[in-house]
Amino acid sequence: MPRQTRGSMLCPDCRKLISVSAESCPHCGARRPGFYGFGPALTRAFGGRLDPLSAIPRVCLGLYVVALLLDPGAALRFSGGIFGILSPSGRSLAILGSTSPYDLLGGRPWTMLTAIYLHGGILHILFNLMWVRNLAPELQRGFGPARLFLIWTVAGVVGFLLSDLLPILGVGPPHFSVGASGSIFGLMAALIVYGRVFGASLMTRQVWQWAILLGVLGFLMPGVDNAAHVGGFLGGWIMATLLRGGIGRPEGRVITLSALALVAITAGGFLLNVVGAILAHPLFR
Repeated sequence: MPRQTRGSMLCPDCRKLISVSAESCPHCGARRPGFYGFGPALTRAFGGRLDPLSAIPRVCLGLYVVALLLDPGAALRFSGGIFGILSPSGRSLAILGSTSPYDLLGGRPWTMLTAIYLHGGILHILFNLMWVRNLAPELQRGFGPARLFLIWTVAGVVGFLLSDLLPILGVGPPHFSVGASGSIFGLMAALIVYGRVFGASLMTRQVWQWAILLGVLGFLMPGVDNAAHVGGFLGGWIMATLLRGGIGRPEGRVITLSALALVAITAGGFLLNVVGAILAHPLFR
């Protein structure tokens, strides 16, 4: 990350022009707005170069293609009816980072992050990405890209945490899970919180209807991880409530650094998954 020690920048809190080396913002009093010269680069990270609205679909689609290529034969079997069209094998998804109670008990909690970006079939990923495009733009305008990414990630993790914990506690059988639907339910919850802040009752009612309808459909369709949906909704609601004070305001250093840290941890999780799969190969035993 490039460091800038001279020149000017926009204060991350009040968006007024200040010196990069200023100890505090002369306009709003924010401490160390330049963050020791790394402030401008941090601002750009979620202000233009890394846009969750485009990055999330691209990562999901890219990993879906990789999962298909890891086991092309499985993708052409079309098992499971219409929902099994172009489905990656369980082995491929496990290599990339699906999550399960076994991963949680086995010391691989990062799979709750990586599983968010993996999908079990063409309809699965298209359906989820459609909801991302419908829900995320308004949240990014209101909360900002870094806060949006925090809501998305925390909702997905809480969803998979609940999904993995229930079988450990004796509720339901163990299962492997993938998909962004927990995060999507989190985005719905965040939109409800957002609508309540601005008194947008019509939007709030509409999102409640979507959430209830999708929740009911989940219980009527086979193979749906309903625990992840419930956990994702709760996680998104909690995060949006915690972050609602920043709606319409610039994203400060703590928020930006937290989002970048989650990006790095997620990328590290994928690396650990792949390295672990390679080391488990018979050639390395």
